[in-house]
Amino acid sequence: MELRHLRYFMAVAEELNFTRAARKVGIGQPPLSNQIRDLENEIGAALFRRLSNGAELTEAGKAFLPEALAILLQAERAKQSAIRAARGQSGRLRVGYTSSAVFNPVVPAIVNAFREKYAAVGFSLEEAPTAQLLERLEREELDAVFIRPGSSDELQIRCRLLAEDPMIIVLPERHPLSEAQTLRLDALAAESFVLFPREAGAGFFDDITAACRRAGFEPQLAQSAPQITSIPSFVAVGLGVSIVPAEMAKINVPGVRYIAIAGEAPAARWRSPPDVTSALPSFEISQLRPSPRRKAWPTTIRSPNRSRLRLPSAFPSRPDRVRGHS
Repeated sequence: MELRHLRYFMAVAEELNFTRAARKVGIGQPPLSNQIRDLENEIGAALFRRLSNGAELTEAGKAFLPEALAILLQAERAKQSAIRAARGQSGRLRVGYTSSAVFNPVVPAIVNAFREKYAAVGFSLEEAPTAQLLERLEREELDAVFIRPGSSDELQIRCRLLAEDPMIIVLPERHPLSEAQTLRLDALAAESFVLFPREAGAGFFDDITAACRRAGFEPQLAQSAPQITSIPSFVAVGLGVSIVPAEMAKINVPGVRYIAIAGEAPAARWRSPPDVTSALPSFEISQLRPSPRRKAWPTTIRSPNRSRLRLPSAFPSRPDRVRGHS
């Protein structure tokens, strides 16, 4: 029994006329009658009672009808499922991101656009420091991560820059310099710093340290923050000062002031096109391969052993196998 037999049976059952059913399926009436007879012989029961003006279903035919329809519908679902998988429109996407990623509007936009366009794709988000994200990406526990690597980071993955965000100074509200509109980094030479631990985000830590050294001083670490989003709270209680991406100013922590850096300043690099929606067709998840160094917050995508999955480039702060850096 083949699917064509079921399709021929359904055509006759709908038309209750062999001639009209033959026209419907695009074959001659004699070949259609032969196919139905072959099906009846295989089942061992007549499915139709032939009449002078057409045909009618037998009791066996009535019992066979819903089952045949279910098989044909399931076959069509299987076909569509395979087509979606081949186009990268089904399956599951496991995305990692760092805690600061959500503060850049590009990442949420990409996530939302992807979920709207690929509703059939299962989707999960996991937050972790950059180092952990990269390790999990290598172990294929994540498909994509959003990261913000430092300017000296060597990433053996294919990346896409989403945005470039200036870094700003965070001071306690009662700090003597908190009323300034801008500050040079060397104004912080005598201060104690609250920073994200280097082992969790070497690029971010090293970029800030390098900027301070260029300003003529070595930053003195007073307190490590478990994640970058904790830094403003630590500064607010007087544990030190810090330097963070400007998007972090969206964290409305009482007791802190965010101040622009005058002169040369480090940048949190996470590029995105001015119009996110215009970039949707160009965003794509591609296989992990060695790539030239990228100095920005990229979406990094890796899919060894998987079909390429096209994604929109509008994820909220971060997105296919994409790497995320905190």
